Amino acid sequence: MGTLDQLTQQLLLQMLQFVPRLIVALITFGAAWLLAAPAERAVHEMLSKRMDPQGLPQLLARLTRWTVRIGGSLIALEQVHFNITGFIAGLGITGLTIGFALQDITRNFVAGVLLLFRKPFAVNDTVNAGGFTGQILEINPRDTAIKTAGGELVIVPNITIFENPITNFSRSRERQRTVTLKLSAGQDVELALRALRDALQHVPGVLQVPPPTVWAEQPGYAMITLTARFWVDTETHDLLEVHSAAVIALHNAITALAEQSPT
Repeated sequence: MGTLDQLTQQLLLQMLQFVPRLIVALITFGAAWLLAAPAERAVHEMLSKRMDPQGLPQLLARLTRWTVRIGGSLIALEQVHFNITGFIAGLGITGLTIGFALQDITRNFVAGVLLLFRKPFAVNDTVNAGGFTGQILEINPRDTAIKTAGGELVIVPNITIFENPITNFSRSRERQRTVTLKLSAGQDVELALRALRDALQHVPGVLQVPPPTVWAEQPGYAMITLTARFWVDTETHDLLEVHSAAVIALHNAITALAEQSPT
């Protein structure tokens, strides 16, 4: 009985020693998760006063949130003498899998930071990045959200964007468009070129500087290929609407020339 009493006393003593540490650990853990959101907002508001709120401030604010949460969790585990290193080492294959997952997360995070510093695009820019074309909705620590022209939401890992060419359609307000036309071999080419240039000059949204150009591209047995090129100011006009209006104007000019030509 004496041995049993001693074991019971030791167990009670260990419990009495453990309970305060457990309470401190729970308070630390809860406080970390409660304070993470206010810390994120504070960092975002502070940095947004100095730079684009959708860029680096957003990334650093989210990093602050997870730093507070993870740091608080580690401190809480330390209070109950939880051996994190030994736990991960004891996982074996699972630990190796976690290591690879963390490596992927780290690569995407670093790529996200580099993208924000290089600033190849910003929120609301229209881009082709990572093989997808659309509008940038959000730049996150690990990935970037793109809304395609069809309305689909695509989440692209930052490392995929960083390692591939990026085309930003929003950085230059002037966009070039090219239209190819066919002219009957019997028609007057010089007259057609003048008529097509004149047609483009009267299309709303087509820039006059640089002026629209039209030239004969390739001769053929029955048809001659003509190419028209013009520029559009995308800040004042919709690119596709101007392109459509230009195609219609060119088509009407070609049709009018065909009707005037002797049969």
